[in-house]
Amino acid sequence: MERKGVVTIKGSPLTLTGSERKEGDKAPDFTVLDKDLKETGLKDFAGKIKVISVTPSLDTPVCDIQARRFNAEATQLPAEVVVLNISMDLPFAISRFCTSAGIDKVKAFSDHRDASFGNAYGVLIRELRLLARSIFIVDADDVIRHIQIVPEVTNELDYEKVLGELKTIIG
Repeated sequence: MERKGVVTIKGSPLTLTGSERKEGDKAPDFTVLDKDLKETGLKDFAGKIKVISVTPSLDTPVCDIQARRFNAEATQLPAEVVVLNISMDLPFAISRFCTSAGIDKVKAFSDHRDASFGNAYGVLIRELRLLARSIFIVDADDVIRHIQIVPEVTNELDYEKVLGELKTIIG
């Protein structure tokens, strides 16, 4: 499945591939890799509220800001909330970035091997083989409660909206 015109990069339209997700959908499982090349998926966070922060590449300024912002926010969240960052970066690059940036509250993963997450959530950019900047909040019952796909990949998320939605879900 392909969708054109959902996102752009510097004004140029891009194509998203994979299954389009909507709020209220059951969140599909996926397989990503941690820094030690261990497979991890949605099922590994069963019973938790999952904030899935999706970045094209942590080696870019806006993605760096996004990862640091969620790392800071994660310190204020209750134990039943886990914050994940998923990108197409190699696991080794993710590990290096997290160490140098002091990212210790966000769990960062690579979708590079199979694009499992990107295809399952409909945010894989065909032309770049990167993930579109987005956020998915998945409740403890694995229902997608909030989605934000940033129309211009080089722009930041609406953090206040995301955090407001998260507070509503936490209760």
